[in-house]
Amino acid sequence: MSLRADYLKYTLHFRFEAGTSRGTLTEKTSYLIRLFDDEDSSTIGYGECGPLKGLSYDDRPDFEEQLREYCREFTSLDLQLFSWNVPIVLNQLIDPKFPSILFGFETAMLDFLSGGRHIVHETEFTTGQRSLPINGLIWMGSAATMRQQIEEKIKAGFTTLKLKIGAIDFEQECDLLAMIRDRFSPEQITLRVDANGAFRPNEAMAKLERLATYGLHSIEQPIRAGQPEQMAELCRHSPLPIALDEELIGQMEYVHKYKLLKSIHPQYIILKPTLLGGMRHCDEWIELAGRLNIGWWITSALESNIGLNAIAQYTAQFKNLMPQGLGTGQLYYNNFDSPLTIREGYLHYHPGQPWDFSALQKSSIRSSVDK
Repeated sequence: MSLRADYLKYTLHFRFEAGTSRGTLTEKTSYLIRLFDDEDSSTIGYGECGPLKGLSYDDRPDFEEQLREYCREFTSLDLQLFSWNVPIVLNQLIDPKFPSILFGFETAMLDFLSGGRHIVHETEFTTGQRSLPINGLIWMGSAATMRQQIEEKIKAGFTTLKLKIGAIDFEQECDLLAMIRDRFSPEQITLRVDANGAFRPNEAMAKLERLATYGLHSIEQPIRAGQPEQMAELCRHSPLPIALDEELIGQMEYVHKYKLLKSIHPQYIILKPTLLGGMRHCDEWIELAGRLNIGWWITSALESNIGLNAIAQYTAQFKNLMPQGLGTGQLYYNNFDSPLTIREGYLHYHPGQPWDFSALQKSSIRSSVDK
């Protein structure tokens, strides 16, 4: 068997303007790794590298050049020598400075090993016997737009809502939270907010105290990453549980992960495999969080259904989960049809539902490996 790796560059288009504190998103570029046997291309393993502009550790000008080179190096590997041990191959092949490429190759290899069935972890989720609770995401926008999103999510059956905050006037954001709390108690609707680092350190505590009056579950990344002393102080004294998100990006060594969590000691951490180097690195974060009595949940990071599928299957290994951040599959009008559906605040997998990659065949984009 002569195994080959290449990739396709694919632009995903949002159904709406997705507002964050870092700007408004209308499209997202992903790089889809394909593994296949030169002699029998009927089995293809897919993985997705989806670095986020201005956020990912591997958001750099030479990203595609590096990905092309890794595809060439993978194609030249003697996989028999590594006995298809995925962690060993990844350690041998890919620099940790490229976490999204680590995730892409990790999931492509696991998919190929499944016979191209797009199963990276076989669980009750992939047999359709279990579904995953997820939060409904409310993107930033005008107060009226956010209010409309809230109404739609509640009508769709979500009992956990996550609001992006930090882009409009803080008082208007508080009014939205108050509107929800006037109608639903914390027992009826769980509220999370994500500031994406929008608060200044000198104003953060006052805003946390105000937000705590609305019975929130938690706030993600109240101040920007890279201010560990200020973040630790907030985590010690905040009346509202704090979850680290961007703070984890770039921490690829086990000892550095431990030092970060030990020094800041947040109440929660948010795990995004694309941004953190794949499932193996998330395993390390989860193990350390357990040792330090820190809660966690897993979130997708604007991947297509290819990446979301792998993340959801990885998540489904764990029991007694709180709502996860896995509701992004409906963001794009040119996503790939898959067995994943959302209903009543849960992510479901329908094993009889086929995948449709026809958008890749119709696209004029071709693999750049040979160019």
